[in-house]
Amino acid sequence: MEEKTTEKPGPLSGVRVLDLSRLLPGPFATLLLADLGAEVIKIEDPQVGDYARYYPPLVDGVGALYASINRNKRSLALDLKSSRGRSVVRQMLGQVDVLVESYRPGVLARLGLAPQELRESFPELIICSISGFGQTGPARERAGHDLNFLARAGLLGQNAAAGQSPVVPGFQLADLAGGALYAALGITAALYGRERGKEGAWLDISMTEGALSLVAPLVAMQAAGDPVRPGAGLLSGGLPCYRLYPTADGRHLAVAALEPKFWEALVAALHLEHLSGKGMLGGEAGEEVARELGDLLASESLNHWERLLARVDCCVEPVRDVGELIGDAMHQAREVFFMLAGVQQTRTPLSAQTLARDATPAPRRGEHSEAVLQDFGWSTESIDDLRRQGVIG
Repeated sequence: MEEKTTEKPGPLSGVRVLDLSRLLPGPFATLLLADLGAEVIKIEDPQVGDYARYYPPLVDGVGALYASINRNKRSLALDLKSSRGRSVVRQMLGQVDVLVESYRPGVLARLGLAPQELRESFPELIICSISGFGQTGPARERAGHDLNFLARAGLLGQNAAAGQSPVVPGFQLADLAGGALYAALGITAALYGRERGKEGAWLDISMTEGALSLVAPLVAMQAAGDPVRPGAGLLSGGLPCYRLYPTADGRHLAVAALEPKFWEALVAALHLEHLSGKGMLGGEAGEEVARELGDLLASESLNHWERLLARVDCCVEPVRDVGELIGDAMHQAREVFFMLAGVQQTRTPLSAQTLARDATPAPRRGEHSEAVLQDFGWSTESIDDLRRQGVIG
C-alpha cells in the first residue's frame, strides 16, 4: 500500500478511510475514527451532498446535526453515478485502508463497486457495509429507520412502563449503538488483524442485529423460562429500588439502589428506616414501598433532593434535560463539550481531551476536492479535466 501523505495525531494516524455514507450511522462511525487520528475523506454528490447538511437548526447555513458528527474530515465532491467518478474511486482504493458505505444492499454493486469484486482487486481493503437489516436474508432490501430497527430487535417493546404501550425513544439507539459503534469496533479489529498478517475484510453491520445484541440477557432469560415483561423486571422498573420517581416540580430522580448498602443509605438519608430491607420486594408489597417512597420524593423539588443526596452514596441521580448538560459540573470537569466554528461539539469517550485544540470543523461540500485528489497523485490538469466534465465539485 502506498505511503499516506496526510497524517494526524492519534492511535489511528496513517489510516485512510473513504466514507461514502451520509446522515447518521456511517458518519458517526467515521467521526470516531477521525477523532482517533484516521484521515477520513467524505465522498459526496457534487449537487446535493450529505442531506444532513440541510437539517435545521442551521448554524451559518450548515445543519448543527451535520456539523456535530463530521468534524476532522475532508470532503471530496464526486459523481459516483458517472463512470469517470467510479473510476476515480477505484484508483483511490489502492491507497486507502477502509471503505465505509451505508447504501441498501446491492446499490454498491450497481455502482460497479461490488464488495466481492473489490475484495479480489484490493485484498488488504477493509469494507464496512452498514445497513438496516443486513446484507443477506429476506429483509435485506427493506427500507427502514431507527424506530423500525428497534421494533424488529425487541428493544422498542421493552421501552414501556408496566402495562403501558411502548413509546418512541428520544434518541437513535439502533443507528448509533447498533450501527455506528459496531462499525467502528469492527473496523479497528480488522485493522488490527491486518497488522497481524490477515487480509482485509467485508464487515456486514446490521443495525437491527446490533440493537438486538443489547437485549441478549433478556433473550437468554426468556428462553430459560423467565418471561420478560416490560417494566416488570429487575432492571426495568419492577422493583422499588430501581425506577424513576417524579419530584414536586415535574422533574424526576433516577433511583438505582440495587445493592442493599445503597438502599439502606437512601432510606436512612430520607428518614424512612422502616423501609430497610424492602427495596427488592416485588408484587403488591413492592408497589406499596414504591408508593411511600414516591410520595415523599414528590413532596419536594428536584433541586432539594439533589442537595440532600449529593454526599450520600446511594445510586440516585437527577434526570437531566439536554439543555442542562453543558452546565453540568461533572461534564465540565471532564471537558466533554467544546465549541468549533460556532457549533457545540461533544467529545466521545474515545476522543482525547485535547480534541478541542486539534479539531477541524465539518467540511463544506467539496471543500477539499482538489487537495484530496492531489494527495492521491492527480495532476492539476487531470483535476481540471474532471471538473470540466462535472465529475467533481
